[in-house]
Amino acid sequence: MSHAVVITRTTTTTTSTSHLVLNTGYLKTTAGLLKLAQLIIGAVNVGIVAWYMRRNHSVYASGNPELFFLLMAVAFLIGTFCLLVSCLVSLSTGGIISKTIYELVYHAIAFILILTSSIILLSDVTSGRYYSSLKDAYMIASILGIINAALYLFSTILAQRSYRGI
Repeated sequence: MSHAVVITRTTTTTTSTSHLVLNTGYLKTTAGLLKLAQLIIGAVNVGIVAWYMRRNHSVYASGNPELFFLLMAVAFLIGTFCLLVSCLVSLSTGGIISKTIYELVYHAIAFILILTSSIILLSDVTSGRYYSSLKDAYMIASILGIINAALYLFSTILAQRSYRGI
């Protein structure tokens, strides 16, 4: 009887002065690149919206779409950062966590909430209640949010394919 064997090669970087091991090979995988892109786009979104919300005095009004967008961007920025760091500092985490239900659930929820907040912000921006530079900034943030949601959807699909349910 024949069977398939998968051999995974992991590249690590160490320094002689510390015992920190970095799994740099994880950033060469599709999942690693997706997490890095999600992290960068999320940081840009948080920066844009936080900068312009700071200048707006009615930030905490009820039904505020930019606050909802900022909350979703920050929440998933932190979550993605934790996932990426844990996969980088551990040789086994990147291979193990992708086989659990956690990544599938995390990326699916991130996709839904970031897409929802981006669409709500985009529809609010196009309603015409913002002045020119604020409208442009929020338009860029909402479009980047939709792109980030697409990256989370792709991560959800990859996580579903690699999930090993019992």
